[in-house]
Amino acid sequence: MKLLRVGTAGAERPALLDAEGVLRDLSGVVPDIDGTLLADDEALGRVRAAAESGELPVLDAAGLRIGPPLARIGKIVCIGLNYHDHARETGSEPPAEPVIFFKAADTVVGPHDTVLVPRGSTKTDWEVELAVVIGRTARYVESREAALAHVAGYAVSHDVSEREFQLERGGTWDKGKNCETFNPLGPWLVTADEVPDPQKLGLRLWVNGELKQDGTTGEQIFAVSEVVRYVSQFMTLYPGDVINTGTPAGVALGEPEPKPFLRAGAVVELEIDGLGRQRQEFKNA
Repeated sequence: MKLLRVGTAGAERPALLDAEGVLRDLSGVVPDIDGTLLADDEALGRVRAAAESGELPVLDAAGLRIGPPLARIGKIVCIGLNYHDHARETGSEPPAEPVIFFKAADTVVGPHDTVLVPRGSTKTDWEVELAVVIGRTARYVESREAALAHVAGYAVSHDVSEREFQLERGGTWDKGKNCETFNPLGPWLVTADEVPDPQKLGLRLWVNGELKQDGTTGEQIFAVSEVVRYVSQFMTLYPGDVINTGTPAGVALGEPEPKPFLRAGAVVELEIDGLGRQRQEFKNA
């Protein structure tokens, strides 16, 4: 299933994109798309049955804002330097274990919402990423094989980053990762049954129409199953938590000087096979 949330910011309602690409209203079936729904097999069954019935009300998509596909996100766990090609382009050694940092849930915006270049920023960068949405509590998961059973679905995530704040201002990476609007998510939450192998997904990103990133999740140093297993050894993952699993090569940080960091007026588009497409215009904060 392709689950999404539509409407003005803060007042989104649940929806579904059916097999024919028709947008349908889910608000009569479930109150929202969040961790509570994803952990409830009975409720998900009702959604599936409603989708298959073909009787859900049709929504007019014209002019309708698409919000983040997940409400009330608990935490966003991010994996850094998780692609072999990205490590090479930044001159970094592949990490022996996953690099973990966090983004606050309030960085999340819709897939087509405006992204704000922070005040004082000269090094705002792009990163297309596969987001993993947790559907079952994951605590000390014992194996990679067991890990994927805790995944509800997948989505496109844009891990916008400010590299000076991240790398040159001391401390952890968090200052460069948690600026307002720095995590567009969506358009859809695609349930895990529609993604049989998360290591066979193409990821692409364009800046002002120029292709910058063109990679595959097969380049991940730590596969999705290992990331879920590993993270669960250090923290409990709950339904409605999100893991951003890293970005392939092609970011501004990896380009020769002068590096083409984002400025107000830039347009970034990104997509992942089967998970949909995003488009953001950048403006000054």
